[in-house]
Amino acid sequence: MRAALIQMRVTDDKEHNLDIAAKHIAEAKSNGADMAVLPEMFCCPYSGKYFPAFAEERGGRIWSRLSRCARENKLLLIGGSMPERCGDKLFNTCFVFDETGRETAFHRKMHLFDIDVKGGQRFKESDTFAAGSDITVFDSAQGRFGVMICFDVRFPELARLMALDGAQAIIVPAAFNMTTGPMHWESTFRQRAVDNQLFMLGCAPARDESAEYVSYANSIAADPWGGVTARAGSGECVLFADIDLQGIHEAREQLPLLSARRTDVYSLTRTRLGEQHAK
Repeated sequence: MRAALIQMRVTDDKEHNLDIAAKHIAEAKSNGADMAVLPEMFCCPYSGKYFPAFAEERGGRIWSRLSRCARENKLLLIGGSMPERCGDKLFNTCFVFDETGRETAFHRKMHLFDIDVKGGQRFKESDTFAAGSDITVFDSAQGRFGVMICFDVRFPELARLMALDGAQAIIVPAAFNMTTGPMHWESTFRQRAVDNQLFMLGCAPARDESAEYVSYANSIAADPWGGVTARAGSGECVLFADIDLQGIHEAREQLPLLSARRTDVYSLTRTRLGEQHAK
């Protein structure tokens, strides 16, 4: 499988962002990609003042454009994330579309980014967004995958539950900043890959030093041994990662981390059935 991580520059012009995303998705297809991934908040700047203004409901302009891109390019599209309006709530949501343009899954960010790092970044996502409650794992023609959004990746229990549910790769639209990115971005993706012996893909916006929130960028792919197989720099690009899912079986046979767990002593269970699974 060839994955294309679209590290695009995001502006305050929604239509321009959609056009740039569409251009890069077509570029991904022309270079043999089976799957394209957009970054977190690919359609608007990552700022609380923009989220309500750019928010749309499922089936709106952004959703429809993504569906069309997936259908026209005949690839699996992990639609980054967008501000989704649902009733009186806003969610940070990723929609997933198959090769026919059909929505096959959606993930609402579960862990909201509320941080205050001394001398660094301060941000409170919960001022705008409600938290999702669904653990998102879905089947596709390429394999069985999990989806997280940014801050979700910091919680190892979530990744482990996805692995136990059969995920072969976890895809993470994200936007780490210039405080947390240099310290934790690569190490987090490599460790989640090692812990669960699967592939981890992180797709971020390109860095814009003039933006209110500056993305670390550095989109990344890590394999089941924790090796970095592809990594971008700070600029706009399409990062290609060739993934052999057979590597999961080989890693688990050689280093039996999941099968050697002492489930007679400890266990990890889901305590809530999310909205997708409850349908």
